[in-house]
Amino acid sequence: MHDIRSIRDAAAAFDRGLARRGVAPSSEAILAKDAAWRSVTTELQSAQQRRNEASKQIGIAKRNGEDAAALMSEVAAIKDRMAELEEAERALAAEVEEMLASLPNLPADDVPDGADESANVLVRAVGTPRSHNFPAKDHVAIGEALGMMDFELGAKLAGSRFVVLKNDLARLERAIAAFMLDIHTGEFGYTEINPPLLVRDHVLFGTGQLPKFAEDQFRTTTDHWLIPTAEVPLTNLVADSIVDEEDLPLRFTAYTPCFRSEAGAAGRDTRGMIRQHQFTKVEMVSIAHPDRSDEELERMTGCAEAVLNRLDLAYRVMTLSSGDMGFSARKTYDLEVWLPGQDEGRGQYREISSCSNCGPFQARRMKGRFRPKGEKRTDFVHTLNGSGLAIGRTMIAILETYQEQDGSVAIPDALKPYFGRDRIEMAA
Repeated sequence: MHDIRSIRDAAAAFDRGLARRGVAPSSEAILAKDAAWRSVTTELQSAQQRRNEASKQIGIAKRNGEDAAALMSEVAAIKDRMAELEEAERALAAEVEEMLASLPNLPADDVPDGADESANVLVRAVGTPRSHNFPAKDHVAIGEALGMMDFELGAKLAGSRFVVLKNDLARLERAIAAFMLDIHTGEFGYTEINPPLLVRDHVLFGTGQLPKFAEDQFRTTTDHWLIPTAEVPLTNLVADSIVDEEDLPLRFTAYTPCFRSEAGAAGRDTRGMIRQHQFTKVEMVSIAHPDRSDEELERMTGCAEAVLNRLDLAYRVMTLSSGDMGFSARKTYDLEVWLPGQDEGRGQYREISSCSNCGPFQARRMKGRFRPKGEKRTDFVHTLNGSGLAIGRTMIAILETYQEQDGSVAIPDALKPYFGRDRIEMAA
């Protein structure tokens, strides 16, 4: 959500920020509606003042035995007018909020301009993409040959874009999750949370999925929504609350299923586990002081990178362009892992984590604040979120990177204590 006061003070700068996101100028329409709201508010305040004055005059007149009929008639008329003004004020305030809620966050100054992913900028590449002395298979071919990845059964149970993992691949998913959680909680100080997977409208509104992206979500018949990411409940842990400055930053992590309708991704990544309606992810969320949120973004990105480094997976870090960022983000780093089996064995980098600083955008929507030490005033916290990592895509990277010519898959050294064996082999 945007601050209406900042738009009043710097309308041109606001429109320039929207233009960088590919959004038409909106300040004129917003400020016109805001001016109407302020006019009604001013008139309402004047009416309240006059009603109070007239009510006092009625009391004085009655005590003095004077005729107060005219004053009483005036007060009655004022009350009728106030009822009209109060209704108009509520309606205009709601219209202003709806206009503000529909607009994406403005990009940070150091975000590269561009309409889409073609304008993303490489920050660094880490590791050397592993080459194989045999034709590299993709994860679908590997998993199906092992007899442990069944898309037909997933479709039979739930339709397209679902999979059933069996035996060692189900075990591998569990091992990856435990490995990631131990790193984030034991080394990086994140508090592990087991949040609800079903949330109410206001929770999705707080993080920016509603109202604009309702079609991308799954909704139940009880008016709950299945979470698209643990970012949603984790960020809302501080909704409608005031945090003490000395408690910042708050850092949370969770391992959860995630559910997305992928309404806007028709025809994309239809093969395999790259883009599923249901997947698992370890999420990181930080609630940070405004002065230190940029620093927190770098730290969070480093936490996600640590997982890839421990697994010895080649990856690169990209700064997303203004046109490629998510709705609530002001700056985003994407981590893209090398998948040697993609693109018919030629390999390519694919996103495995996005780490974003949302500034006060989500906090203003969900009313999350902090109180500076020794002061009575409050200010909005800054919120950050990042995948640490997407577990399905991490499994894909392991299967494709560590595949052997005989169809088996070696287990990265860091995962062996969690998985319990050195490799995954075909059943005898």
